[in-house]
Amino acid sequence: MNNLDIHQIFEHLHHRYPFLLIDRVLDYKIDEYLIAIKNVTYNEPFFQGHFPHRPVMPGVLLIEIMAQATGILSFKTAEMQPEAKSLYYLVGVDNARFKRPVEPGDQLLVEVKLISRTHGIWKYAATTKVDEKLVASADLMCMKRDISN
Repeated sequence: MNNLDIHQIFEHLHHRYPFLLIDRVLDYKIDEYLIAIKNVTYNEPFFQGHFPHRPVMPGVLLIEIMAQATGILSFKTAEMQPEAKSLYYLVGVDNARFKRPVEPGDQLLVEVKLISRTHGIWKYAATTKVDEKLVASADLMCMKRDISN
């Protein structure tokens, strides 16, 4: 099994608190798949307003968690790390489905599978589960782009 702790995740993603949403990579196979976890806690900043009477993780953050997992797998597959003058962007989301709410105390199991990569665009099938039950799924497209200051 190939796994990555939080310090190794820092090496593969520019994201930091409060937007780093991957806690650990449990396994990955270069050019194929990655499995990661996110521990959802009540002290996440978005729960104050979404919703105070019944905290639910926003669906857009579930998409972001899956996108961050694709970033790690893409950089591992390309055998590179993010550069200061480039960013890995989410450029497309298709077939997004949300099956059940995510609440504090849940542990998300995220799995992304590389479908293809052509002309710098990486396509993935992604799922997120809690207790082996599907929470969200989507087909994601991502790419690395150079940025200027």
